[in-house]
Amino acid sequence: MSNLERDAVPALCGGRGFVVAEPVRELLSPRHVKLGESSEVRRLLPNLGRRMVGAWCFVDHYGPDDIADEPGMQVPPHPHMGLQTVSWLHEGEVLHRDSTGSLQTIRPRELGLMTSGRAISHSEESPRSHARYLHGAQLWVALPDGHRHTDPRFEHHADLPVVTGRGIEATLILGDLDGATSPGTAYTPIVGADLALDSGADVRLPLEPDFEYAVLSMSGEAQVDGVPVPPGSMLYLGCGRGELPLRAESAAGLMLLGGEPFEEELIMFWNWIGRSQEEIAQARRDWMDGTRFGEVKGYAGAPLPAPELPPGPLKPRGRVR
Repeated sequence: MSNLERDAVPALCGGRGFVVAEPVRELLSPRHVKLGESSEVRRLLPNLGRRMVGAWCFVDHYGPDDIADEPGMQVPPHPHMGLQTVSWLHEGEVLHRDSTGSLQTIRPRELGLMTSGRAISHSEESPRSHARYLHGAQLWVALPDGHRHTDPRFEHHADLPVVTGRGIEATLILGDLDGATSPGTAYTPIVGADLALDSGADVRLPLEPDFEYAVLSMSGEAQVDGVPVPPGSMLYLGCGRGELPLRAESAAGLMLLGGEPFEEELIMFWNWIGRSQEEIAQARRDWMDGTRFGEVKGYAGAPLPAPELPPGPLKPRGRVR
């Protein structure tokens, strides 16, 4: 999914210096952002108070939206570089097309993982014949310097590992959790998992103490380490935890996001992640000129134009609070 904001501003990301090295409970409220003409998403990262969680650098939560008589998601072709996109659904379907020739319908609890590497473009849309409700999350993972110029590729994994316990079912999206490993390609120590909690569940989830974590609430009434986390909000947890208490007053859906704190300093502007102003400026020129990012074939519409660069300099920086 694209960042469709026309007044794009650079996000200051990366660096270990501002990582909270002990357990915390920091509730992040979303910023409401229009996506196209009819859809709205709740943006949790980047956030005014928190820019990254491990390598996770962008989190949008959307729905559940009743799109029975609507076109649903319609995101025209747009470019990416220096990141991976993770498409995750609880309801509905999304049709993915990209400039490598990939064409794939993504359904609930299936992983759509696109590695942009040096350059890719893609579109996302609800199929013409689609389910009534659309509910999901779109996330980005920053690529480390040694892999950010890799060849672009798309992966679709319909069969993901599931870790079960009394009152909980955890579908592993990326990385490792409790002895299970996702088939999705990861370039940093990371974890992403979809947590389905039964009503009345009271469980403890094993964690890596060296990772920092956050939990996004998708649906239902749940408490994370004693803190109520309403749907569409996210609780940042810091580092230093060996386990995470979870309770559910009703059936609830959560997403666990975590990873080793990302050491590198980044510039995130529009749909690109780079390390210098010239990289971002060159990406904009290449996209507007129709070079480097390829062509998305089959989408019935024009590509998105890139926003203008800000008047001030773009500088890579560490985490900002």
